[in-house]
Amino acid sequence: MEQKFIELFKEVLEAEDQDIILTDKFRDFDNWDSLTNLSLIAMIDDEFGVHIQHSDFKNLTTITDLIETIKSKNKSSL
Repeated sequence: MEQKFIELFKEVLEAEDQDIILTDKFRDFDNWDSLTNLSLIAMIDDEFGVHIQHSDFKNLTTITDLIETIKSKNKSSL
């Protein structure tokens, strides 16, 4: 799941040629802006069926935080 998320994240960030690792702080990327923020939330909802509230999203920092949130919300919806 991690690799799939990173590939989708790269698409949202328009950084397909960039190396992205799980410990990266996603807001530190040069391409990061409010539109990317909204696009990432929408991608997570579309691809993983997980809706992350903006208030929860602002507390996430790394790629791992995003993935762990998706995993935990997927389990709670089963």
